This record gives sequence, C-alpha cells and structure tokens, in this order.
Amino acid sequence: MTDVIDGNAVAAEIREGVAGCVDVLAGEGVYPGLATVLMSDDPASETYVSMKQRDCEEVGIDGIHVEVDSDAPASELYGTIDGLNDDDAVSGVLVQLPLPDHVDEREVVRRIDPAKDVDAFHPENVGRLVAGDSRFKPCTPHGIQRLLAAAAVDPEGKEAVVVGRSDIVGKPIANLLFGRGEGGNATTTVCHSRTADLAEHTRRADVVVAAAGVPEFITGDMLTAGTVVVDVGINRVERDGESTLVGDVEYDSAAEKASAITPVPGGVGPMTRAMLLYNTVKAAGLEAGVDVPLP
Repeated sequence: MTDVIDGNAVAAEIREGVAGCVDVLAGEGVYPGLATVLMSDDPASETYVSMKQRDCEEVGIDGIHVEVDSDAPASELYGTIDGLNDDDAVSGVLVQLPLPDHVDEREVVRRIDPAKDVDAFHPENVGRLVAGDSRFKPCTPHGIQRLLAAAAVDPEGKEAVVVGRSDIVGKPIANLLFGRGEGGNATTTVCHSRTADLAEHTRRADVVVAAAGVPEFITGDMLTAGTVVVDVGINRVERDGESTLVGDVEYDSAAEKASAITPVPGGVGPMTRAMLLYNTVKAAGLEAGVDVPLP
C-alpha cells in the first residue's frame, strides 16, 4: 500500500504549535506581525496573499497588508519595504512574487531586512543555510523536510534526487537533504533541464523531489518500487474541457511504484503556508530575545 502523505494534516499540527508560540510571546508582551506586500493585479497573487493573511488571523499573528500600484515606480516599492523594515510591529516581510517587469526582483529581495526575511531569500540567509547555520529555512523546502519526517522517512544514508534547480525550492532542498543534522545526511543529486537521461537518476533514488515546474513530468516508469515521491509542482491544465490542478508527477502511475507520495493539491502547498507562520513567530522571538517552543 502506498502511503499518501497528508500535507493538510501535518500543516494543521504546525499551525496549532505556532498558535501556542503566539501565546508564549504575548505573555512576554511580544506580538508577532507579518507584512505582505502586493504590487500586482494578478488574481492568483491576490488570492495567495489573502490566504496568508487569513492564516495569520487563525493563529493570532497580526496581519499587515500593503498594496503598491503595479504601475508605480520601483522606488515606491523600495520605500515601502524600508518602512516595514523600520516598523517594530512587523516581525516578517513578504513581497508577493512575481513583480512587474520594471521592478528588479533581486533588488527587492536584498532590500528586506534579513532578520525579517521570512521567505529566507535574502543572500545573507541563503549563505547561512548553505553554511549550515540557518536563521530561517525557506518555507517550501522546510515543509518538505517536515512531510518526510511525518511519514517516518529519514533521508540519512539514502539516495535523494531533486528535479529542478530553482533558488526557491531546488537548490535549498538539496542543501537541506545533504546537510548535516536531522532531516539531512542524504547523498543528493540535483537534476535539471540539461540533465542527460533523467530517468537513470530517478530510478536510482530512494527519495525524489519533483520541482521542475512541468506538468506530470515524472512518470511511474521513471521510478523504482518503494521510492518516496514529493511533488512540489502546482500546474493548472485543461483536461476534458475543464481546468484542473496537477503536479510535476503523473500521480496514478507514480503511486503504483511509490511507498509514499504527496498529492496535489493537499501535499506540499499547505506546508509552505504553515512554515511561513513558523518563520514569523521565530523571527519575533529572535528579535525580542524570547525562547519560543517552535513546533
């Protein structure tokens, strides 16, 4: 039987733990706040931000939302970020991506105070992660680690293959999987669009993390029986005249081979949002010098 790893259930446990952290901080007179910044008219981005604000409300984190006109000069966004960096009521700052073409995303990432960078995209936080001394772990890769732990999958000594080399998922999850400590110590291979014979690598893997951004790219014949499959992809496709969500893994054929697999939706996605809340209360505790019982 294939174990379907329930991201909704694991995320709910983490959110409950985060709510406990909020109570501990409140007892010390500290009230964590997450600022979301939206500079887009994209309906999907608006939905993502509203979901994050709702998550904050559910666990007791103060939600601060700022909108910048998508036609405004980049300097207006930079000034907004500077103001949030200086605001003591803000523990974490998240700028929703993508941004308009006239805004340099790299400059935006560098503009956020590393101590408030709850996405963990700032070069300082990336460097700390690579050095094995992370302040924050990026939300999706950390969520993947927590899903593996919930499924009693210990990567230590195993062959892990990451398909995709993005700065947001592929690179950081590779670092976490081969890094020292709990949830790491795997022998990790990173594959990408230039990899020759991808299936040769995935069939060797004990754990496959699919983060290529290509719908149903990984199929069951590319896996060995007993592989653990983590599907990061969220792709909207038309099927039989209807729009539906699929991952980077062809679920039915992969589930026939996998010992455990994450579904889409309901797998990695809820964990990304839960770990954002986790990073926000961690940031508040670090700033205030309060030791919070992180879940």
